[in-house]
Formats: sequence, C-alpha cells, structure tokens
Amino acid sequence: MDRIDPHATHAGPDPLRGGDQGTVPGGAPAGTFDPWRYRDQAGVADVDLVGYKVEATDGGIGKIDSASHEVGGSYLVVDTGPWIFGKKVMLPAGTVNQVDHDQRTVSVDRSRDQIKAAPEYDETSHSDPSYRDQLGGYYDETYGALPPGTAR
Repeated sequence: MDRIDPHATHAGPDPLRGGDQGTVPGGAPAGTFDPWRYRDQAGVADVDLVGYKVEATDGGIGKIDSASHEVGGSYLVVDTGPWIFGKKVMLPAGTVNQVDHDQRTVSVDRSRDQIKAAPEYDETSHSDPSYRDQLGGYYDETYGALPPGTAR
C-alpha cells in the first residue's frame, strides 16, 4: 500500500462535516474539521490498532497504546516512549490520514512539534467533555502551518 504524501492534495470530503467540499493543498479541510471521527479513506474500519506504529508528517512518534471507535468520539492514545520522555498523547481520530495494515503503521497529518505542543494527556480526564473540546480545538487550529503560540 502506498503512503499518502502529507503535502499533496487529497480528494474526498472527510474529515468534513456536511458536504463534499474536498480539501486544499497540505491537507487542510475546506469545511469544518471533525476531530473525533476517522476519515472514510483512512482505512481504519473496526480494526484493533493497538500496537501499530504512528508516523507524523516528519517522523515516528510511538506506538498505539489504546484506540477508540466510539461514534463521534474516536481517538488514539500513543505511547511516545523516549521521544517525549515516555509520555502518552491522545490523538483525535480526525488526524489519521491512512492506516497500512501490512506494515502496522498509522500515518497522521500533523508534525511531531504540533503533537508535542498539544494539551497534555491525562488518562483520568480523556472522556471529560471540556478536555475533549480543548484537544479537538487545538487540532482544529493546527491545520495552519505552525502550532498555536509559535512565533511566525
């Protein structure tokens, strides 16, 4: 299976809500980003992704520790190992570009710096609506060239 070029234009409406407006170069949505829904073209289906490696646009970030397929609330929890001192990060499902089941790899459309700068994962609050709103909002904002708070 070929890997998706994160800098290429990808046709298709997901991860948009309500409409087939497609995407613009660089993967940014032309409509509203839905952080908690896997994109149809990502190839996730209902497969258990635990143990798969996760690749950001600029390199590996770790392995999936847990994955959710909740309707309207799907996410991945990634153990980053030594990359950011053994912390775990929670990635909303909408960040998943593609899954390569043969290589057991999940590609996400964010950089390592964007993921590292995300709100810190706390396993006791991962289902808290305010935490999800904060995390979803952060990843919605990161469709820009730089993470929020970064000097331009």
